[in-house]
Amino acid sequence: MDEFLALAEAGATALVKAMATDLWPSTRNAVLALFRRERRAELAVRLDDGAARVAGAAAPDRVRRELLGPWTRELIECQRRGPACRAALAEFLGGGRVTTVHDQANSAADRGVVLAVQDGDQYAHLERPERGESRR
Repeated sequence: MDEFLALAEAGATALVKAMATDLWPSTRNAVLALFRRERRAELAVRLDDGAARVAGAAAPDRVRRELLGPWTRELIECQRRGPACRAALAEFLGGGRVTTVHDQANSAADRGVVLAVQDGDQYAHLERPERGESRR
C-alpha cells in the first residue's frame, strides 16, 4: 500500500464532501494552496467543475464517489513532491479548515418556522404577528 494513500484518501474525502456546501469556498482555497502555482488555474477549473456537478446532480453522493479517485491520485502526487506538501495536507485535515458535514433534516408544521445551520453562525430576528394577523 502506498505510504501516502491514507492521507490522500482522507484529503480527497474531505474535499468532495465539502463540494456544494457552505464549506466549499474555504476548502477549495485550502486545497489549491497545496499545489504549485503553475497548476492552480487548471485545478481551480477542475474543482469548480466538480462542485457544479455535485450541486446539479440528482444523486450528489454518486458524483462525489466518482470524484474521489481522481482527487486521491492528485493528492498522492502532491505528497510525492516533498515533505512540505505532505505537512500542508496533514494541517489541512487537522487544522480546523474542514469540519464534518452532518446530514440534517428539518421540518416545521402548522405555523412553525425552521432556522437551521450546519456550520457557522446564524442570526435571525423574527416578529410575532398580532393576534388574528397572518404571518405572510
